[in-house]
Amino acid sequence: MRRRDFITVIGGAAAGWPLVARAQQAAMPVIGWLGTGWADTDSGQAAAFRNGLNEAGFVDGKNVTIIYRWEEGQYDRLPALAADLVRRPVTVIFASGGPRPTRAAKSATSIIPIVFTAATDPVATGLVASLNRPGGNVTGAYSLASELGTKQLGLLREIVPAASIIALLVNPNSPGSEAVSKDLQVAVRALGLQLRVLSAGDESELDGVLASLVQQRPEAFLIQADAFLIRRNIQIASAAAQLAVPTISGGGGGFASAGGLMTYGAGSADTPHQAGVYVGRILKGEKPADLPVVQSTKFDLVINLKTAKALGLTVPPHLLAIADKVIE
Repeated sequence: MRRRDFITVIGGAAAGWPLVARAQQAAMPVIGWLGTGWADTDSGQAAAFRNGLNEAGFVDGKNVTIIYRWEEGQYDRLPALAADLVRRPVTVIFASGGPRPTRAAKSATSIIPIVFTAATDPVATGLVASLNRPGGNVTGAYSLASELGTKQLGLLREIVPAASIIALLVNPNSPGSEAVSKDLQVAVRALGLQLRVLSAGDESELDGVLASLVQQRPEAFLIQADAFLIRRNIQIASAAAQLAVPTISGGGGGFASAGGLMTYGAGSADTPHQAGVYVGRILKGEKPADLPVVQSTKFDLVINLKTAKALGLTVPPHLLAIADKVIE
């Protein structure tokens, strides 16, 4: 080959390299994360999701790309965020945080697979037709957080058995708040106790609720595991501590780590991990309609012994023995 021809061949190949690179990049599947929370409060869930993906053979930045869209407390943003993911388009949508992001994703597409996590019954909320055969383009993992209120109340009363005035803090914008309230109301009524349901859906409402605790004087305080309330764990735990009110929340151990007395709920990594596995299986060719919705069976108890001592409370030894984590 003549030198001029060789240079021409090499030059032509080099010109084509960016096109090849772009084609390879375009071929990489893209996962769209549609979340109700914030990047910082959901970082643990994001890590658990990626771990599930890794188990299925997918690594973010290597053979799959994840793009994140967060609601960040603006409750009307989800439809636009879902539509943006569909326009890109993404290969799979992961709807993190329950019915609202899942419904937004379902409204945006009936073709792109959707995998959700939720803390409410996905059949009762209309996300899927059935747990075993979800049908359509949607499947996922869930935990019945609304049914944990009775157990959380029981745990608190083991430490403060004389508590008769119970406060429950919910976010009225959360789809699970009504179910949480009803579940706890039944339990409280059966025990002959008083329940005061407090609602806060934004910062000003939360400030007002926490200020009202001085007049409410609850003897036990339960907090819904909601993205907005979780983001303000420290503020809520601090207000309760100033009034010497024992507290418990759901979700992961973040509330107890922030100074609350206890956290009890589905392991914060359980459902997003399973969702990551499912997304990986879908990327390999399985259909959402053929993947049964998974219910979380793992529940974590975290006790802040330092907070208990500051409140002058004694935690029964059997609770310490069964706790998944004790903060000292």
